[in-house]
Amino acid sequence: MISVLFGLIGSTAIAAATTPSFADSTGTKTVSYLGHRFTVPAGWAVVDLTAAPQTCVRFDRHVVYLGTPDQYQNCPAHVVGISEALLMAPAPATGAPPQTAEDPGEHELIVTGSGFTVTATYRADRPLIQRILASAGLPQTGTTMAPARPPTAASAAALAGSAATNYTGKGFEACDTPSLSTMSAWGSSPYRGVGMYFGGVNRSCKAQPNLTSTWVSRQAAAGWHFLPIYVGLQVANDSCSGCALIGSPTSDGTSAADDAANRAAALGFGPGTVLYFDMESYALTASHSSVALAFEAAWTRELHARGFNSGYYSSGSTGITDLVNHYSTNTMPDVIDVANYNGKATTTDPYVPSGMWANHERLHQYQGDHNETWGGVTINIDLDYYDVQLGGAPADDAAMSAVANPATSNMEVYFNSGGALTENFWNASRGWSGPFAIGGTITP
Repeated sequence: MISVLFGLIGSTAIAAATTPSFADSTGTKTVSYLGHRFTVPAGWAVVDLTAAPQTCVRFDRHVVYLGTPDQYQNCPAHVVGISEALLMAPAPATGAPPQTAEDPGEHELIVTGSGFTVTATYRADRPLIQRILASAGLPQTGTTMAPARPPTAASAAALAGSAATNYTGKGFEACDTPSLSTMSAWGSSPYRGVGMYFGGVNRSCKAQPNLTSTWVSRQAAAGWHFLPIYVGLQVANDSCSGCALIGSPTSDGTSAADDAANRAAALGFGPGTVLYFDMESYALTASHSSVALAFEAAWTRELHARGFNSGYYSSGSTGITDLVNHYSTNTMPDVIDVANYNGKATTTDPYVPSGMWANHERLHQYQGDHNETWGGVTINIDLDYYDVQLGGAPADDAAMSAVANPATSNMEVYFNSGGALTENFWNASRGWSGPFAIGGTITP
């Protein structure tokens, strides 16, 4: 068995790998840190964050991270997926025995002990993570974490309503939320929209020391507008080979929306703001489409029940195409975010007819991972163009009315979509006209 030893001298972590006198027949190695010895698979990398502080702490790889994640992590713009991994970090010495809490929304087991914390993630092999914790004498199970508490009324008030996520213009997003100083430096950029990954089991950048309610309120005060992105369970592994997948679309979509609403409220986002689900691209098969549409409908309905507007990000050629094809028959999100890397900062898109999401209800991710430098600070980012101007809390999607004219075989269907009264006109010879907003709402 290989041993990798880490200790603390002052504030500096020292790593020393011993040389085994025999082959590692067990397929494991021991990682020692802050007085605890963890037995992990031999193939896992071990990263000392004190020696490499700007390492991107990403949980889509089999890695043991040792130390405190830095506020200036060097991450790719868009990383999704989850794997079995560990983050071990120092913490205040309390003298209390270690306790384990589970965060089902993130697939995390979090151990808090005297002088240390361990964050352990899993995709499909939860028993492996439990064995690793047991090897260090730590509890393998514990209580389910309660939803994070909302911030104080004063900080929440600044973000109440849809203004926090309303914006027309250019924005950027990064996997790891930029620090306060980075955001200040990027005040010289042409962007005033910022996307941040605030939750979801497939959020790879889970270690986010910058993402707090204070960060959100300060950026709002500085004139930034937000794109809160939740990377939950996915339809398939077609474009995300390391993603955890949807099992039961309706219940999983509802649970994701509840978790997102709780996390958003804890960051200070109030009713009427838009929360975006990140659905990575998938093959357009009947089974995939059925799962995606049922999940999105449940996500949207539950967000509406919680007072939030629903946003949905996907590839224009897959997830967004599914929405377009079922616009009149499926519960629709209030805002769509179309991934189409054509380099055009506009929300006009060949995948979306002009009459759909036509009332300032679109974003367009028009450029992928690349570096930009503003104010002397470089970040790897994706670029978005926003045209989002919602009026407030969502309308009741269940409200619908239909008027039929037997003499002409015409039918007009009225329903709420994106907070606006929408009409779809059907004629026996020409079929459906396609939905178009006409203003107002229907009350059940």
